[in-house]
Amino acid sequence: MAPNQNTEPHYHTQDIDGLKIFYRESGDPAAPTLLLLHGFPTSSHMFRNLIPLLSRHMHVIAPDLPGFGFSDAPNRETFGYTFNRLADVIERFTEALGLTRFAMYIFDYGAPVGLRLALRHPERITAIVSQNGNAYEEGLSDGWNPIQRYWTNPSIENRKALTAFLSRESTMWQYTHGTDESRVAPESYTLDVALLTRPGNEDIQLDLFLDYASNVKMYPEFQTYFRTHRPPTLALWGKHDPFFLPAGAMAFTRDNPNAKVELLDTGHFALETHSAEIGVKIIDFLAAFGPGRVPA
Repeated sequence: MAPNQNTEPHYHTQDIDGLKIFYRESGDPAAPTLLLLHGFPTSSHMFRNLIPLLSRHMHVIAPDLPGFGFSDAPNRETFGYTFNRLADVIERFTEALGLTRFAMYIFDYGAPVGLRLALRHPERITAIVSQNGNAYEEGLSDGWNPIQRYWTNPSIENRKALTAFLSRESTMWQYTHGTDESRVAPESYTLDVALLTRPGNEDIQLDLFLDYASNVKMYPEFQTYFRTHRPPTLALWGKHDPFFLPAGAMAFTRDNPNAKVELLDTGHFALETHSAEIGVKIIDFLAAFGPGRVPA
């Protein structure tokens, strides 16, 4: 099959139980699908350079999670901001778009969302690309200590302490730490900051910080999934990530010996500096598998 020449992204919204979910789509819908799931504190905008590279070979879908990007951010009094609820919405989103079999690119928050989908419907997942998408306790750095204190003692004081993670300085640092700052487009963290500072969004993010403990509790379930189903897995890791250590990448091979691990000389937001390299690795990786593989 010849590569698809139409790589221009399209921008859509999908109603999911009254919520407007924004998403980017590119490539031939008849080709194998890759679902791109972003993390904190960003959106599908993080995939802006990767999508044109991949969409010549596959169908690419990149939604914004509720509370992020251009998707709705419903009031936390009526919408519980937990990772189970985010997974519920994305599960319904994939069903609304008719995605019955797809690979996933999971990053940061996208990992516990995507891995919940895999637990619920292992038959739908053709492969997993984890880019700094953690599922092992050894992958958690000391940078998690303030959040872990909040898990142990969810006091007002510990909650307020975490607002430092929502500052412009912290967001910019997440993008530039461990990499060449001159290669990081300033619109990336500037857009994130603008969306984080919307009215009510601070408490949304603090609620998710608290609920992240539920993901760590589910790590054994995720690991059982890897052992039982052994999905084709590629772990691409910015090795200077201040939150998710390379040990978290290497741990995939413990439960899935066929998992492929590659460490990249960059930080948390690896796509800012290594999108071309990551794109090639994903295309080669997915092309190696049988039904649902991408065209060469």
